[in-house]
Amino acid sequence: MKKHFAKKTLALAIIGALSSVSITTLAQTDTNEDEIETIEIKGFRGSLLQAKDLKRNALGTQDSIVAEDIADFPDLNLADALQRIPGVAITREGGEGRQISLRGLGPDFTQVQLNGMEALGTSSSAMDSRGSISRSRAFDFNIFASELFNRVDVNKSFSADMDEGGIGGTVNLVTAKPFDYDGFKGAISGQIGQNTLADGTSPRVAALISNTWGDFGALASVAYSKRNTNEQGFNTYRWRLQNADGSDISALSQEDQDAVNSGDLRFSRGSRYSSFENEQTRIGATVALQYRPSSNFKIGFDGLYGVLDNDRNEFHLQSRGSSSTALGCTGPSYSSIQAEANAPTCSSLVDIQYNAGNEVIYSRFENAAIHSESRQQNADTTLTQMVLNSEWNITNSFTLKALIGHSNSDFDTGSTKVYLESFGDQTIDYTKDKFYGVNTYGYDVTDVNEYRYHEIDLEEDQISNSFDLAKLDTVYMLDTAGTITAGISLKNFKNEAWENKTENILRTDWEQGNVSDIIDPSLTYTYTGHNEQQWLAVDIPGVLNAYGINSNLPQADYSNQVEEETLGAYLQYEFGADFFNGFLRGNIGARYYSTNISSIGLVNNELTEVTQEYSGVLPTLNLAWEATDNLVIRASLGKNVTRPSLSALNATGTVQNDPNSTNGLSISSGNPGLKPFESTNFETAIEYYFDEVGYVSVAYFTKSIDNFIVTNTASLAYGNTGYSLSFLGDVDANGNPQTADTMYTVIQPINTDKSDISGYEMAFQRDLDFLPEPLNNIGLIVNYTYADGEALYRNVGNTGIDEYKPFPGLSEHSGNFTLYFEQESWGARISAAYRSDYISDVSSNSDEDERGFHATTYVDFSAFYNITEQLKVTIEGTNLTDVKEEQYSDSADRLYNATENGRTFYLGATYIF
Repeated sequence: MKKHFAKKTLALAIIGALSSVSITTLAQTDTNEDEIETIEIKGFRGSLLQAKDLKRNALGTQDSIVAEDIADFPDLNLADALQRIPGVAITREGGEGRQISLRGLGPDFTQVQLNGMEALGTSSSAMDSRGSISRSRAFDFNIFASELFNRVDVNKSFSADMDEGGIGGTVNLVTAKPFDYDGFKGAISGQIGQNTLADGTSPRVAALISNTWGDFGALASVAYSKRNTNEQGFNTYRWRLQNADGSDISALSQEDQDAVNSGDLRFSRGSRYSSFENEQTRIGATVALQYRPSSNFKIGFDGLYGVLDNDRNEFHLQSRGSSSTALGCTGPSYSSIQAEANAPTCSSLVDIQYNAGNEVIYSRFENAAIHSESRQQNADTTLTQMVLNSEWNITNSFTLKALIGHSNSDFDTGSTKVYLESFGDQTIDYTKDKFYGVNTYGYDVTDVNEYRYHEIDLEEDQISNSFDLAKLDTVYMLDTAGTITAGISLKNFKNEAWENKTENILRTDWEQGNVSDIIDPSLTYTYTGHNEQQWLAVDIPGVLNAYGINSNLPQADYSNQVEEETLGAYLQYEFGADFFNGFLRGNIGARYYSTNISSIGLVNNELTEVTQEYSGVLPTLNLAWEATDNLVIRASLGKNVTRPSLSALNATGTVQNDPNSTNGLSISSGNPGLKPFESTNFETAIEYYFDEVGYVSVAYFTKSIDNFIVTNTASLAYGNTGYSLSFLGDVDANGNPQTADTMYTVIQPINTDKSDISGYEMAFQRDLDFLPEPLNNIGLIVNYTYADGEALYRNVGNTGIDEYKPFPGLSEHSGNFTLYFEQESWGARISAAYRSDYISDVSSNSDEDERGFHATTYVDFSAFYNITEQLKVTIEGTNLTDVKEEQYSDSADRLYNATENGRTFYLGATYIF
């Protein structure tokens, strides 16, 4: 590992020296940037025309979004804008776009770049059911304000001069540059927003100033926003097969008692009203410097800074009996007789209904355990990036380009939970709405006298990502015979994660009476933020102060680490020639990559490092035939890779070396030896461009993916696991000494079968200029994507059965419809984005075989009015239909989580000077 690092460090130094005279981005990107400078964008229609030209001039399949005007990106959120592109579907957090899926492949399969450099920004979800904190490669688009960007390119096909890593595609986010504008330019905008479910207002402010002085240009922008949300609803912790487990069921009929005692009925767990409040603060800033002393040389610097701070408050009223159902026994009770005997409290099930699937859809309990959970959480992300780039035309035919950059993102989160326990009558009813339960209570759940303290949980997590990149590209023009490009790149990526938990604080002392569990009423209040129910909540800082608890945990003694060093090199030939009364453009090339991985984690309380390396060659071919002045036919063929998720590469695990333990001789861990996903991709498209007013296109794509990663249980000789022999125990189950040949049950992610995904896209964009005035100002954007693909999963639902299921994140159907009207002084548009249901995770948990989300259709609206040429007022509305996000559990389609986040409206103004 050290030898490889030394070799790459030397190469980095060489590239760094060369970069003093030449650093830049790829040739095609520069060409597109030059085109942007010659087109003055005016309004939404102008941005569509610019994006159309970028799409048409690209060699591979590309879709772009371009800012309507200076500091005026066409959506409040980058992900919300991307969902209008064919093949793109998004996930949401608090009603705002967070991550994207591209052509049926989830967020991990899309590579995101900032100003040409790979980036990874991590935030989190307040909900465990949505993954909460994860060490994936998915980029969270909600980190940045959209005002910081003036262009987004989505490259769906791959060429040798692109960084490998995005089987789904590559999204490049581009910030504004001073030479994008002619001389001095400035803008300031402000908006004030309101969400129908949240208190307070949500302000947004952005400003940009840019100027050029002959050969030199400078630009700076800043954006600030504060957003209040309240995502609320009803959820479960999945549904579990459960018997009475101590509950009194004598009030039921004999038939119902037999059904309960059989253990064949599924009861919802948690069965809770929930509210997730968040005050989100977002700050972003960019700096761009450009120097062009001659037509043969240019150099630029881009700096980017972003902060996303989430201050969350959660409130839940939930069942917390056996397996978090209302069944079973817990306690002790607060009645004096039982408390003296330290006896548990057992609920009574007095009425029940269940459907043909043996799901309990109605139940009425007496003396059930019911908890109030209050939680405070901060989740903060900081991302910085610095990129230096230039281009030197050494001769008329030879150009040297390079890029060197560094980025770093840090994610920190801390959580404090306080649980109160009560006992009382409860009814849980799913008969009115399968995906929204109705709870009723036989006592006042806002009365402090009904509760006692139960437990306090503390948690702190940190994730740090860093990228260092240096690359050098050469371009040699062969007169009229084409262009040869070649390049080399060196990339170092490091991910570290710290986890620290302290749970069940004071729980034993409270239960045993060593510390009083009587609640001080001054530390409580009635939570009224949920539309369906009110309940008792606590002042968390006050409780911690009353018991002398410090919520600031020390940093964990160790971190899980994954470090990747990648050497990349490519050779590509680009050509153009007359072909059958048209013109054929194309490129053919190959990219070589070599990656060294080091993974460090804790195994049986001992830090362990596991290393591996892999390499490969990725051939690519892209063709674009301009059959007529309006018709373009494309075809692409090539290979690409996506590297495993960081959590899957984690070396941390447990070696159970006692043959008499519950699981016998076993290992449960990540797998640093995983190979990347490898995909052979083919696509073809037919695109017809209307004169200046839009286009229509149809595309077909297919991807054949090798080394698909699933969690597997297998029997292996210990020596083949990669772990040190020092973790071996004394003897095996037969009393023989343990050696490298001793068989262990290993549970970890592995590379397995080949999987395929295919589909097609259709898009139509057109100004309806053939209509009579004023209807000729109407325009239409419509797209539809169909995707189909599945993989073989192991031990689905803990049944021991392997089963084919769709890829996580794959919506079979997705589409967008936008209708706009625009003339010089005013305009408006309304958009609808549809995404069919999709799986988010395939489980080996016996509660469920999968989980996922139901279909959604989000409707957004925006309008503007130009008071003067410089001053514009806007109104925007998102989620106009107040969509309910429904997350299901199991292919039987049981409720996991159903929430709504309300409608949001913004009123704003922009002044350009």
